[in-house]
Amino acid sequence: MNKSPTASLSAESSIPIISVRGVSKTYAGGFQALKNINLDIQRGEIFALLGPNGAGKTTLISIVCGIVNASAGSIIADGHDIARDYRAARAAIGLVPQELHTDAFESVWATVTFSRGLFGKPPNPTYLEKVLRDLSLWDKRNEKIMALSGGMKRRVLIAKALSHEPTILFLDEPSAGVDVELRHDMWRMVRELREQGTTIILTTHYIEEAEQMADRIGVISKGELILVEDKEVLMRKLGNKQLTLRLRQPMSIIPAELSNWSLTLCEHGHALVYSFDTQTEETGIAELLRALGEHGIEFKDLRSSESSLEDIFVSLVHRPMEAQA
Repeated sequence: MNKSPTASLSAESSIPIISVRGVSKTYAGGFQALKNINLDIQRGEIFALLGPNGAGKTTLISIVCGIVNASAGSIIADGHDIARDYRAARAAIGLVPQELHTDAFESVWATVTFSRGLFGKPPNPTYLEKVLRDLSLWDKRNEKIMALSGGMKRRVLIAKALSHEPTILFLDEPSAGVDVELRHDMWRMVRELREQGTTIILTTHYIEEAEQMADRIGVISKGELILVEDKEVLMRKLGNKQLTLRLRQPMSIIPAELSNWSLTLCEHGHALVYSFDTQTEETGIAELLRALGEHGIEFKDLRSSESSLEDIFVSLVHRPMEAQA
């Protein structure tokens, strides 16, 4: 019995577009950059890989893109083993590297046209024009790359990565050293690419970037992938909230009867801070306010705040590995 097109599409979308299994990398001298990485990237998602400098982000991307050989493990990219079927796997991938290196004496148009040809794609000036227009490079198409600003050179790297119409796009620190305007242009372009079906994997130091765009977050530290989670789930599970109450009369100590709540005095006793995780029922706030009233503690106003993704990231990379298990 033949499968329907809908069933085939559903089955395809359930298969990860990138599957990393048991990947490790040890460089000469014994430095282990990656330790037994297992990761699935879903088709059409935006996945952000976060980690401090030296955590292994660029090494992992370089291995998936076939630039660096893994010491152990296997990787499937868009159905192709990157070791056994390198050319097909690499043709599915566009890479925007962290470093600004490109053909300085070539024109913008020549370098993106050449990049497309490297992957055996037939000429398609209409498609390349669209890429350059989307990146605000069309008016610069005949200029030599050496004459462009740093931000414009970064745009050229993105255009080169997109020139052969990849299904997977890696952005390694795409916002490093670029201005705010370009950063927001890139965010817009990434969202549009995802809507067109491109899978995006980005590494970034700008936590705001991941918070704005990512569907899922992976955190890598000291060569180990310590967490992979949906962004919203991560914020709910690991985020914290705080309620700050400004008191009418300063306090010197917190009454022992209020020890059931996680309370801290601050601002020289003029404010009381209640901390709770985002999974805690917020009805606890009403109970706290009632308890404060019973003890004659009055407040002038209150303010709530919650953890950002940056707070969660910092807590994860500084938490002992055994505590994350």
